[in-house]
Amino acid sequence: MKHKGQDINGWLIIDKPRGMGSTEVVRRTKRIFKAKKNGHAGTLDPFATGVLPIAFGEATKLLPFVTDGVKEYEFVVQWGAATNTDDSDGEIINRCDKIPTQEEILNILPAFLGKIMQVPPAYSALKINGQRAYDLARKGVEFSIPSREVEIFELELVDILPANRAKFRVVCSKGTYVRTLGHDIAQKLGTFGYLQELRRLKCGQFDLRHKILLENLENMVYGDALNEVLLPIETFLCDITVIAVSEAEAAKLKLGQALSPKAFDVQNLVGQEAVAVCEGKPVAVVRIEERRIAPVRVFNL
Repeated sequence: MKHKGQDINGWLIIDKPRGMGSTEVVRRTKRIFKAKKNGHAGTLDPFATGVLPIAFGEATKLLPFVTDGVKEYEFVVQWGAATNTDDSDGEIINRCDKIPTQEEILNILPAFLGKIMQVPPAYSALKINGQRAYDLARKGVEFSIPSREVEIFELELVDILPANRAKFRVVCSKGTYVRTLGHDIAQKLGTFGYLQELRRLKCGQFDLRHKILLENLENMVYGDALNEVLLPIETFLCDITVIAVSEAEAAKLKLGQALSPKAFDVQNLVGQEAVAVCEGKPVAVVRIEERRIAPVRVFNL
């Protein structure tokens, strides 16, 4: 008989190592904690490092909020060459002698601020007619990915590095492909470029202050030590719209019943989702409508 795993609730912020996929991190942390259920927010490519939030148990109900949050990255662009994946894991497909100067780089960065259109890379997890784009790309199937709007809130040149490289920092909306950003910056500068390094500094509410290394987790033998590194579900609520409810209102939501919005200051939140909280504990993810506040997902805590 297969062991179902333990009921564990909370967050773990892994500093993902290079060379490992996000789903592998989920699998390993699930095994380490002997957990029944976990998942991750905001996929990181295998070559990327940094903040990867892992939710356990009831915290998985908040994953969409984290995934929708603002992201911050540092990335290093290698000038003078392009790869088929726009990162250092790919094969070089083009070369160019032009290496942009610091002044040239600074002059074009404002063009990438605000809402911009991006064409996601062919080697991505996007689905094309039900199949992952990277699977089609590896098979040599020709396909096109439509451009989409993303938002760049901040973009700065951090440093000019040796060996024809430059380091940048970006704060961006969900759905932004930093590999594509590096490719497009190089194109704007009249050269080729690919990401040699990519490190996520922040994902929604979580940043590197919360991090733990996977190898450190794997060296923890005792359950008590493991539980101490788990962040409580409430850790993330400061980045979400929260509605305080009474015990009676919480009981209604847990039964799947809606609340009247008249008792809450939610006129400006119609059409949005929030988290109902009773005495600091999350009760339910709710959808705010004109005439009711309806439970979408109830927490079993």
